[in-house]
Amino acid sequence: MNFNEVSFELAAGMPEQLPESDLPEIVFSGHSNVGKSSLINKLVQRKSLARVSSQPGKTATINFYKLKEFRLVDFPGYGYAKVSKTEKDRWAKLVEGYFAQKRKCALIIQILDLRHPPTDDDLNMIDFLYRSGYNFAAVLTKQDKLKKTKLDEQLEYYKDIFSTIDNIPLIPFSAQTGYGNNDVRKLIEDSINLFNNTEV
Repeated sequence: MNFNEVSFELAAGMPEQLPESDLPEIVFSGHSNVGKSSLINKLVQRKSLARVSSQPGKTATINFYKLKEFRLVDFPGYGYAKVSKTEKDRWAKLVEGYFAQKRKCALIIQILDLRHPPTDDDLNMIDFLYRSGYNFAAVLTKQDKLKKTKLDEQLEYYKDIFSTIDNIPLIPFSAQTGYGNNDVRKLIEDSINLFNNTEV
């Protein structure tokens, strides 16, 4: 699969603006400022396809990026305290609207900051994905910010957190060095192939 031939398709601020789901979709979910845009840019080898917001909580749309064989779907980051309740409610309705539609969701990549414990919002999202039966994985960003001993500690910590969920991939990742980039790409390719082979 060619990850480099990609273009921005549209930004949806309301569920009715979501495009037709005619390709497998790879969804990126995570806390505001966790590194979603940097991860997407690294995957497709572009510096600014996904805009890295200078202000956390600023991205208030679901952004779609189209490739030949699939789409990348970038959810708005959640959990930023300074956003108004009205705006948070709108985000929630937008994401709920996505999941309410019968979409070709091949994989959800839940992004977590390897340096810190997951937030309550993170855990709620993971619980929702697990209970709903979605195919999902955890990508642990900022791998390059930790020294070896602390890195090993945090990886064990996250393995323990996810020990009750069978077969969930945990992939350490660094947008700076590219560590884990090939692993995430392979996971996406495998998930799309599995989705295409099992779709009725």
